[in-house]
Amino acid sequence: MSQTTHKFLAKPSSSYKILMFSTLALSILGAVMVFSASSIYSLENKGNSFSIIGRQFFFLIISIPLGYVASRQKLERWKTLARFGFVLSAIVLIIVAIPGVGKSVNGNQNWISLGFIDIQPSEIVKVLMILWAAHMLAIREHAGRHRTNVLALITPGFVLIMGLIMFGRDLGTTAVFAAILAGLLWVAGVSGKIFTGVTAAAFSLVAIAIATAPYRAQRFLVVFNPFAPEDYKNAGWQPAHSLLGLASGGFFGVGLGASRQKWGNLAEAHTDFIFSVIGEELGLFGTLIILLLFSALIFSIFRIALHAKDPMSRYACAGIGTWIAFQTIMNIGSATSLIPVVGVTLPLISYGGSSLVATYFALGFVLGAARRDPAAMADLRKE
Repeated sequence: MSQTTHKFLAKPSSSYKILMFSTLALSILGAVMVFSASSIYSLENKGNSFSIIGRQFFFLIISIPLGYVASRQKLERWKTLARFGFVLSAIVLIIVAIPGVGKSVNGNQNWISLGFIDIQPSEIVKVLMILWAAHMLAIREHAGRHRTNVLALITPGFVLIMGLIMFGRDLGTTAVFAAILAGLLWVAGVSGKIFTGVTAAAFSLVAIAIATAPYRAQRFLVVFNPFAPEDYKNAGWQPAHSLLGLASGGFFGVGLGASRQKWGNLAEAHTDFIFSVIGEELGLFGTLIILLLFSALIFSIFRIALHAKDPMSRYACAGIGTWIAFQTIMNIGSATSLIPVVGVTLPLISYGGSSLVATYFALGFVLGAARRDPAAMADLRKE
């Protein structure tokens, strides 16, 4: 580490600045790549190349001020929202499960149509559940209870929420919630035996979910060889063409906008497989930039969590960091065929209004936690 880098990281405001820069940089790159990846699909299905990127800009214009406002809220207001987080989450997901109200997209009933727009409630539920769990864990910490109470404190709530999401057949989002729960339990200090047991139980449930649904089992098996003749034109089609796109990009890519795989080979080029389009158009260099920015973002979130004086801020930041880290790994893992296609977005990069709004709202909380550090604020005022 250079002396300049060490000097920068030693400043109390460094995490705040890294978070701001990485978030905005990923958002800008995301907007550029959404336009590139969606232009063909948008022209064929919407009548013009700018339809999807226009909607993404609309949500970005909403999300950035929302994140700013969220970062300025006092902790007491967050605690008020957190108290109702679980109840609000359950109500929203029950509404989604009602036939005729919830909307099914790609086989998953996890959307609500408002006519002019479709929203995915499970995205904002991520934030609500993290805030609720953080509040519950903070109350326990203030009361000085023994750490073995942690499992019973937040696990039943998460299990119910995950059950409601799985009712809509959304295994990918369920896995993200399971990771958030595991991260919160770890930060709360559960014993290694309990943590191992919970993790083993989660893997067992995932295995059952895969084994009991033929289409999931096929997605799982195709990971080993998406180019196999019996799978290539079926479940292996998108993973195979995702790999072809990444492989053809070389070091610097084929050029922005010049992807071949987005011409119908990747049905979700601007959402689930946007990382593949990045690799094809911007090459290994572009994907490494994306990975570097995500590493900086996740590093700053966990660093803010470590320095947070209030327990709720510490737990919530850790939960948000776990969410973004795990979802990033899942999306990139799907694009590189390391794991089955799970249908989760790449945070701040993929197209999706619900995801973008929820992510900015959560990052607004993290930014607010950094601002509540007196040393960081004093450092920022000096500059």
